Amino acid sequence: MKIKKGDTVKILIGKDKGRTGKVGKILGKARKVIIPGVNIFKKHVKPAGEGKPGGIIEIARPILISNIALVCPACNKPTRVGYQITKLNEKQRICRKCKAII
Repeated sequence: MKIKKGDTVKILIGKDKGRTGKVGKILGKARKVIIPGVNIFKKHVKPAGEGKPGGIIEIARPILISNIALVCPACNKPTRVGYQITKLNEKQRICRKCKAII
């Protein structure tokens, strides 16, 4: 997967279009990511004993990986991710716009 935990991404589609945030969790098989503070939904929860009161809580829902774009740390623009092989046979991610290493 071209996006990793901690990357800054920009939302391309949906109610939060244009917002940016850091990837908090990756759901690999579903090809989704969770970005804290983005794509927030409200959930009604029943009380589950004395320690857990009920109420309306806000949770961040997953976003499809195809609906986000990685923001390059060098040029600060949303970009696609490319790969480059170094002389030591290590694979590095690069920005497709400015060719900087991510």
